[in-house]
Amino acid sequence: MALCLKQVFAKDKTFRPRKRFEPGTQRFELYKKAQASLKSGLDLRSVVRLPPGENIDDWIAVHVVDFFNRINLIYGTMAERCSETSCPVMAGGPRYEYRWQDERQYRRPAKLSAPRYMALLMDWIEGLINDEDVFPTRVGVPFPKNFQQVCTKILTRLFRVFVHVYIHHFDSILSMGAEAHVNTCYKHFYYFIQEFSLVDQRELEPLREMTERICH
Repeated sequence: MALCLKQVFAKDKTFRPRKRFEPGTQRFELYKKAQASLKSGLDLRSVVRLPPGENIDDWIAVHVVDFFNRINLIYGTMAERCSETSCPVMAGGPRYEYRWQDERQYRRPAKLSAPRYMALLMDWIEGLINDEDVFPTRVGVPFPKNFQQVCTKILTRLFRVFVHVYIHHFDSILSMGAEAHVNTCYKHFYYFIQEFSLVDQRELEPLREMTERICH
């Protein structure tokens, strides 16, 4: 896995800079707390629970940014194997097809290749998490009233990355020796969205059997 990540980082345009938390801020402290819990070997179901006395929006914000970084990295490791030719449609097997819609170029749901969908998705999420009106970083600035709805949309779309990667690129995961890493990230993500009911259960259906096997 380490070799693969080095190879990926060597490609300047594959990754956008990681979104980081400013040292000294409350969110940075929450991020450190979450990371420490992960590294301590605690059960992932326990790790995702809101710590006593903490603000739920701060806790969700920290995790959304972290999952964005992690899932962007996972997809990036196999981006060369996900091409316009190999994946002409953003899908999760023959039963599920995901269409892209945004407020700029694609105002109606559009059928796109998986790599095009992924590029638009990562740009869209990056734009949101760097928008001070959506993810405020200044002390005393409140989150918008629709913050959790925005996070639901982000997490729903990030879940689709897992769907595509597991169903269409699992051989790549295995060949890179990354199965344990990807599974752990998925379980962390799954327990988090379940803890706070952030993704509609119907969206989880494509990976239901796998989830029952590794998360229960």
